Amino acid sequence: MASLDGKVALITGAARGQGAAEARLFAKRGAKVMLCDVLDAEGQAVAAEIGANAAYMRLDVTSESAWKEVVAATVAKFGKLNVLINNAGIITPVKEIGDTGLAEYMKVVQVNQVGVFLGMREVVEPMKKAGGGSIVNISSISGMVGMVSQAAYQASKGAVRMLTKSCAVDYAKYNIRVNSVHPGAVRTPIINVLGDDTSMIDALVATTIMKRMADPIELSYAVLLLASDESSYMTGSELVVDGGWTAA
Repeated sequence: MASLDGKVALITGAARGQGAAEARLFAKRGAKVMLCDVLDAEGQAVAAEIGANAAYMRLDVTSESAWKEVVAATVAKFGKLNVLINNAGIITPVKEIGDTGLAEYMKVVQVNQVGVFLGMREVVEPMKKAGGGSIVNISSISGMVGMVSQAAYQASKGAVRMLTKSCAVDYAKYNIRVNSVHPGAVRTPIINVLGDDTSMIDALVATTIMKRMADPIELSYAVLLLASDESSYMTGSELVVDGGWTAA
């Protein structure tokens, strides 16, 4: 069983879904956790549920100043920072590139790509001071293979994949490991943006060899592995958790 005893983790997008599942699991495995999101009521509720080893702060991941504030507050409260989980992300618009406006495209890039960049940049110094750390960036199978009507989302998740590898190369000398997780279909609120049109998810599930979506906890165990010292020889890796979709 992977352990996070004595570690301090910062998790973005932690108010619900996959991020909340990660926060609960990390605390159970011994970590102190700073939950971050823009959904304040939900984030505060999850932190309160976890208890004394958790706290919540509002974080707009596209804001440099907000990242600096959150990282500093995490170190001030818990004494150090060992783990960053870049989980926050958006999927809209679900459009082909020819139908996508620049503002729509840049909104996705700002959250999914720039947010990850800023998070990694801000935690480097605290992790150096802690003697090392683990950064886990949540990409997607959409960052690996082409899919229908996901131009902006795929571009951003592909960028996360390569940002991960770049930083893994740069920061191995400081004992900072950087890995990416590539989920398939996961049962989280992010799919609600599709509304009543579930054809995209239905098609994804139909071509997944396990014939179902994942529950958030199933992704959380993969993230836990990469956050823990049990994955000490993994950096720059892509951990695909997709029910076999890319295999088929």
